[in-house]
Amino acid sequence: MTKPKTVLFACGTGIATSTVVAHAVEDALKKRGISIATRQCKTTEVVSHLADVDLVVSTAQLPKDLGKPAITTLAFLTGIGKDDVLDKIETILKS
Repeated sequence: MTKPKTVLFACGTGIATSTVVAHAVEDALKKRGISIATRQCKTTEVVSHLADVDLVVSTAQLPKDLGKPAITTLAFLTGIGKDDVLDKIETILKS
């Protein structure tokens, strides 16, 4: 069995919004047959948490060129464009 990909979820405080988004992404990917490990942090802490993550998903602006794939989106809070973002996440995790 392959090790699940690790996705780092970030928001302003690293608590509320990132938790909502992490659960929404994890549930949606599970329906697509993809299992992930999730972690959370503040957006200001992202750089220090990059070592072993495969993707960063944030609800706030991130520094440029993290050296890891990153998506900044509010789709999981608004519902607008959620399927498109899930497709992008799936593509990144399967590459």
